[in-house]
Amino acid sequence: METQKFNYDNNIVRAFLYATIVFGLVGFLLGLSAALMLFYPELPEFLFGTDDTTIQSLRSGNIQGLINTQGAMGFGRIRMLHTSAVIFAFVCNSFFCGAYYSMQRLLKTRMYSDTLSWIHFWSWQLMIVAVVITFLMGINTSKEYAEHEWPIDILITFSWVIFGINMFGTIAKRRVRHLYVAIWFYIATWIAVAMLHIFNNLEVPLSFTSWKSYSVYAGVKDALVQWWYGHNAVAFVLTTPVLGLMYYFMPKAAQRPVFSYKLSIIHFWSLIFVYLWAGPHHLQYTALPAWAQAVGTGFSIMLIAPSWGGMLNGLLTLRGAWDKVRENPILKFFVVAITCYGMATFEGPLLATKSLNKIGHYTDWVIGHVHLGALGWNGFMAFGVVYYLVPIMWRTPLWSKKLANWHFWLGTLGIIFYAVPMYISGFTQGLMWKQFNPDGTLMYKNWLDTVTAIIPYFKMRFLGGILYLSGAILMVVNVIRTVRSGSFQKEVPAEAPALADIGTARKEGEGVHLWLERTPKLLSILAFITVAIGGLIEIVPTLSLKQSVPTITAVKPYTPLELEGRDLYVREGCNACHSQMIRPFRDEIVRFEGKNGQYSKAGEFIYDRPFLWGSKRTGPDLHREGGRNPDSWHFKHMYNPRITSAGSIMPRFPWLITNKLDRTQMVDKMRLMKNTFDVPYSKAEIDSANQWADNQSKAIVQRIYYEANDLKNQMEKEKAAKGASYVPLEQREIVAMIAYLQRLGTDIKTTQIQTASAE
Repeated sequence: METQKFNYDNNIVRAFLYATIVFGLVGFLLGLSAALMLFYPELPEFLFGTDDTTIQSLRSGNIQGLINTQGAMGFGRIRMLHTSAVIFAFVCNSFFCGAYYSMQRLLKTRMYSDTLSWIHFWSWQLMIVAVVITFLMGINTSKEYAEHEWPIDILITFSWVIFGINMFGTIAKRRVRHLYVAIWFYIATWIAVAMLHIFNNLEVPLSFTSWKSYSVYAGVKDALVQWWYGHNAVAFVLTTPVLGLMYYFMPKAAQRPVFSYKLSIIHFWSLIFVYLWAGPHHLQYTALPAWAQAVGTGFSIMLIAPSWGGMLNGLLTLRGAWDKVRENPILKFFVVAITCYGMATFEGPLLATKSLNKIGHYTDWVIGHVHLGALGWNGFMAFGVVYYLVPIMWRTPLWSKKLANWHFWLGTLGIIFYAVPMYISGFTQGLMWKQFNPDGTLMYKNWLDTVTAIIPYFKMRFLGGILYLSGAILMVVNVIRTVRSGSFQKEVPAEAPALADIGTARKEGEGVHLWLERTPKLLSILAFITVAIGGLIEIVPTLSLKQSVPTITAVKPYTPLELEGRDLYVREGCNACHSQMIRPFRDEIVRFEGKNGQYSKAGEFIYDRPFLWGSKRTGPDLHREGGRNPDSWHFKHMYNPRITSAGSIMPRFPWLITNKLDRTQMVDKMRLMKNTFDVPYSKAEIDSANQWADNQSKAIVQRIYYEANDLKNQMEKEKAAKGASYVPLEQREIVAMIAYLQRLGTDIKTTQIQTASAE
């Protein structure tokens, strides 16, 4: 058979490799900033200015600089920017880098289209830049790992489709008959991410000239779809594509074949089947139907088997080659990465059990667990791929193995100093929250008691982050010196015989899986069915049956001002630190609800788009916040939390007090809620929305002035100083935020609950 000559394209691989390194540093710096603000919340004040004389500042005595930032450096925004940068910018770019390199060599062909490769690259980087800009501006949906607003969701979809066309086109013109295991994982990743992204991000824009949108799902249904997405974003963005890289780069670096072909088959199919069922384990003890919680737990436990199958297949590939690990820094990174994967995938199912979930959920235990996977599994795999590719593509040895080893040890110490303190912190939080005195009162009634107890662990976590970042900086130095000393090979000559056409029918004596490996269409269809079945069985009944969320007659839609306040809450990323879900535990009911004893009910969230149950409690739960504190308390708390709560680590929000509330879209929001989502606003209520908001604002300001004469005097002085440019307090953002906070949980707080039959 005639041998065909062609070239591999290293140029696109180089582009994604550089993007991986750059955005890795950005993601780590953002994470370090968020970690610092958890024990030094005054960081934005130090950088931009403050009126607090007890704090050192680069602009001491002037808070206008902080106000001018409009919250761009707020913890809520930095935190979501950090998670998005690590997931979409660092890990995805590292996957694309490894996939573009490995696919060409595994399929013995150049990528299907160089043009599509570059459209994919630039559209993905454009998306990342758009995320940075919009998140810093407060434009987000608040849905964890999916905070991007609708135009960016469309851009992600476009880029992902381009990647898919290029990948499947490359598979179609391959010169290798059977698809290698890494390609199976790439295919499943593409299918699952497309499905997850589209269904979770179904939203209705307020208008096509506005960034604002609202989820098509509400309350419990939104929570189920979001965590079906959130858990499986971990599965199919942070796990399966990286497993594909493991199956290619680990044997290459070790110069050993994969330990077990059969184990690869079992690992692949069982993993992509089981993963999609496990999402509800993020919603244990919440208002989610109990059957869904139970299914999530069961399948989470089952996940241990396929996950550890993959881990063992990776580690056992090194049988007879462990001596190479001592000398080869690439293998060091891979070994620790796979070990962290095994640890995280054992711990995750344990956290899904109700016994541990009631202690671990909402605590730093989950943060430690997530970062064991992110720093260890994803980070170290990416570093190993970078160290493998750079010497090959620049045709020169790595500039310094010693520096790579230093990176490895700094990174490993960074993981330890990050994860272990978070585990201790999480155990401490979970247990302190549940402690009672003999007389039945909470031992740690003041939430700040549990916060101050874990500050030392926040500081240790920050040290771990510095160590990890330091190692990454050494990698940058090593890569730059290696690149400068080498010669980049843009086009790599290769040759292989053309693939003979033998048809797609299964041959006599041919194994079922061998047949699937040479029929990519069928393999892809079966992968889609395998991936989709879990989501269909869990989500469709919950979305389609009205009875799944009983109606509570006392629960009414938000007023126009409360709706605006809720959007401000989302803008500032408040759900990064505060949950809105009181679970049916004695300690939570006593702590957050008091004598009324009402834990959160599913019917209370029917007008919540998006849901805001949260996944971490740095601050207390807010679902019963309405009426707990006076309006003036909220005003002062937003201006400077340390005025009302000494030792608080909450950031300041002074711009809420100075900004005029933009009401130009308020009526449009109500119309959208009524016409699209059937929220029962009457025509009269919509027509009088501005008057309704004016009346509620006036009442709030009157209470503030009655409760705090100092605030009244302050506003009078400001009015005298500004004259015609003075904006009345009734028209400012803080009033809308207070309106929303004072509404939370009040529908059933003092009302007898009546559950209407859902017909």
